Amino acid sequence: MRLERKMEAKESGKLSEAYPMKSGDGPYSYAKTSVSQKVVIDFTKQLMNKEVGEKLDIGFSSSSPPEVFSIADLGCSVGPNTFSAVENIIEAVELKFETLGLTSIKPEFQVFFNDHTSNDFNMLFKSLPPNRRYYAAGVPGSFYGRIFPEASLHFVHSSFAVHWLSQVPEEVMDKSSPAWNKGRVYFSNSRDEVIKAYKDQHQNDMEAFFKARAEEVVCGGLMILIILGIADGIHPSESGGHRGFDLIGSCLMDMVEKGTVSEEKFDSFNIPTYLMSPHEFEEAVKRNGSFTAERIQVLPHVKVNGASLTAQQVTNCVRSTLGELIKQHFGEEIVDELFDLYLKKVEEVHPSSIAEADKTLSFLAVLKRN
Repeated sequence: MRLERKMEAKESGKLSEAYPMKSGDGPYSYAKTSVSQKVVIDFTKQLMNKEVGEKLDIGFSSSSPPEVFSIADLGCSVGPNTFSAVENIIEAVELKFETLGLTSIKPEFQVFFNDHTSNDFNMLFKSLPPNRRYYAAGVPGSFYGRIFPEASLHFVHSSFAVHWLSQVPEEVMDKSSPAWNKGRVYFSNSRDEVIKAYKDQHQNDMEAFFKARAEEVVCGGLMILIILGIADGIHPSESGGHRGFDLIGSCLMDMVEKGTVSEEKFDSFNIPTYLMSPHEFEEAVKRNGSFTAERIQVLPHVKVNGASLTAQQVTNCVRSTLGELIKQHFGEEIVDELFDLYLKKVEEVHPSSIAEADKTLSFLAVLKRN
């Protein structure tokens, strides 16, 4: 895997960095550690059925729906969650056809799995469900730019992906900037200038995201997103998810003091994520103007098998998402020691303060193309 800057959004000329999840099927792989994300995806299935049944409007009234129904999952990673999401979408669309009495003209389904070029598409394709009811294709590229032909998609899905920024804000890396984020790896407890740099980067990214999707989604098509975010009106430092990132910084600082990591390396590392609030998301939709927000709903904290995540599970989950990023910046030799420290710190603060904090949340957004 390589962490790389690529010109992946040709039409916008936008550089986008790649942040791959941990591939393979080992204990720290995204496929093994993303169980809580799957629980949320499964929880939203009934909501999706309702929204597709009521809001999807792509020629049903004229009894001439598309013969091929195109679905894109943005930020698909390596599975298995993307396959669950796609199956839920297909079931919802088929139910819509049945409800309208169009069972004799059900479409064929084309599914496009999208992620950065550095994503492990080989593993994704090897683990495709053998009895799938759709044609599968991989589409590499950043979703912050155009990746599909104009008006070619009927349904866009993405879960737990749009909180990744296209890049670390340049100002926080600039020693001459008031937003230089020295001594920290995230913005939650930083100066106002750092917070503003992250906010501005996020706003620019969402503008690019909606501009691209507006060109790719057909009128009456749907976009359903599951977004990792924070509650409206709170300071970033109050978010449990942000505290989890701050713990990474605390562990790295310990390693700087020990001499394992250089201070210069530490000061040049920043985590490129931004957890937006539902209000921030709604404002981004309004600024674009091409979609109607049919539903924005905060989701409850859903436990895996009815139990809270353990400190080890929280640590494995963070390692699967940030491990490759850390390895590329600091070298593979520090990763085990770093996450051993992280586990101890999570145990000290209690894992639920990170995984289930009231001010860290997931929300469902249902958007219809105008």
